[in-house]
Amino acid sequence: MSRERLRYWFDNTMSKGTPALIGWLAVASAVLVGVVTAIAAPIAGENGSWWNVAWMSLLRTLDPGTMGSDEGSPFFVFMMLFVTIGGIFIVSSLVGVLTAGLDSKLEDLRKGRSRVVESGHSVVLGWSEEVFAIVSELAKAKESEKRPVVAILADRDKVEMEEELRDRLGDVGRTRIVARSGDPAEPTALDLVSPDTAHSILVLPTDDAELIKTLLALGNRPWTGMRPPIVAAVTESDNLPAARLAGGSHVEIVDSQDVGARLVAQSCRQPGLSAIYSDLLDFDGDEIYIQAEPALVGRMYGEALFAYDSAAPIGVCRDDGSVVLNPPSESVIRQSDQLILIAPDDSAIRLATAPAVVRQEAIARPSAPQREPTKTLIMGSNHRRSRILRDLAPYLLTGSEIHLAGPIVADLPLPPGVLVSAKEVDVTSRTALESLGIGGYDHAIVLSDGAYDAQKADARTLVTLLHLRDMRTGVAIVSEMNDERNRKLAEIAEADDFVVGGKLVSLLLTQLAENRHLGQVFDQLFSHEGSEIYLKPASDYIVPGATATFATVIEAARRRGETAIGYRLTTSVSQAPQHGVTLNPDKSAPLAFQPGDRVIVLSED
Repeated sequence: MSRERLRYWFDNTMSKGTPALIGWLAVASAVLVGVVTAIAAPIAGENGSWWNVAWMSLLRTLDPGTMGSDEGSPFFVFMMLFVTIGGIFIVSSLVGVLTAGLDSKLEDLRKGRSRVVESGHSVVLGWSEEVFAIVSELAKAKESEKRPVVAILADRDKVEMEEELRDRLGDVGRTRIVARSGDPAEPTALDLVSPDTAHSILVLPTDDAELIKTLLALGNRPWTGMRPPIVAAVTESDNLPAARLAGGSHVEIVDSQDVGARLVAQSCRQPGLSAIYSDLLDFDGDEIYIQAEPALVGRMYGEALFAYDSAAPIGVCRDDGSVVLNPPSESVIRQSDQLILIAPDDSAIRLATAPAVVRQEAIARPSAPQREPTKTLIMGSNHRRSRILRDLAPYLLTGSEIHLAGPIVADLPLPPGVLVSAKEVDVTSRTALESLGIGGYDHAIVLSDGAYDAQKADARTLVTLLHLRDMRTGVAIVSEMNDERNRKLAEIAEADDFVVGGKLVSLLLTQLAENRHLGQVFDQLFSHEGSEIYLKPASDYIVPGATATFATVIEAARRRGETAIGYRLTTSVSQAPQHGVTLNPDKSAPLAFQPGDRVIVLSED
């Protein structure tokens, strides 16, 4: 073997890590002991045989203090000293190798490079501000499971992720959170969180390019079993087609930009709507369930509205997967139909044992709604403003006006029959706000400023809201916030509603991860087409001053072609977290409304 090839072979063995280094040190020890034994044994004299000299050499290699009791000829003592000095170098090297190997192993463990050996767990891919809301909701959704696990894979330090989750979430009950470091778009990194045995996979709304890359990695991996539900959210609507193409038919993609714009547009007209959606989307109060009810087959939808004790029907899911919310009262429930229900838990969905009490004398006489052109002021600007204008258009009558206060943006969509004007002002300036004449508007929207980062934009929004509160304009104000923590700070500003788009998108992703079929339900609720959620004056349904039951409200709404699902009390609007909203109330408990109270219904207008 040539010298060059020998060196090449030696380099290859050394590159194998700690075990190879320990092996070479063992060889060096054996050579040292063998050489010293061969030289010293013939002159050992009374010190014994070859075996005894070899044993003495080995002990001195491992423990330098052993040679203190050596006796014999000067040459023999010198050889023992020689083997001791050689042992010092070998043992020191061994300690260094073991220390380096242990440090390397601990660093690997710290980085989270071991595989998660679980099944039925939830996998979260990526890291963003939404991860805290998603993990918190997953923990609530899995409270009934025996050993719930949430595995997170992100290109961040494992320890940092775990510490940040602990600081932000606190106690998550029995749910165990496991973090792993790695690029979610790398197949080998994906294997760390065992996606093949997962219950569901959520891809966080981070950079769309990275999200699409992750979806491609998921789509191209060889699944060993049934592919779990995969849900994801894009931050830019233009990337939605590419994300759907990358994910394929197995992935549910949410357009977070579109959802945020729709919620702002709807909340502008229906203050309190975000609190209703928060209640439906989180796992604290009531959620939406889809299930068959054989006992109601052949009966009309209007009868099903009163059929449950602790659940409220809102629609029907057909056998072809299509969803019909607030169907006609006389439509018949077929054998293949499933009812869409609002309930606190699937275990609470049970048929009533007694008929609900409907007090006919308390039902108000239906009257035709009076609609007039409105004036809306939109303060601030971001990439959702043009989409908000588009989503507002279907709700506005000809002659309505929308005034924009903030940076002027060209090529804004102009709703037909609606006057749109723009004025460039600083919406954090009290003088500028007073010049707008806000008291003359019917609705006002304060957008999160897209020119700043999330926290700075929320700080500017807080300044604007405090100015508006001090001005006492009397206008219904809806504000857009980026961070749920800042929303709590903003409640002192007493705006009529706060829309935290990122938080609601996170809740929506969690719901879809637990039940993908809810996607069509929320698509219809967020759309201006068909039935959606409205908050209407309680006096339209119940005679003012009369004591009724919620079953009476349901009957009053049914006669108007609507489905009543709850109410909002004006005296509790400022009380977090429900803000006066009660969904799916007891149908038989006495109920009396005050002026300003609202009934929450599903209606087409």
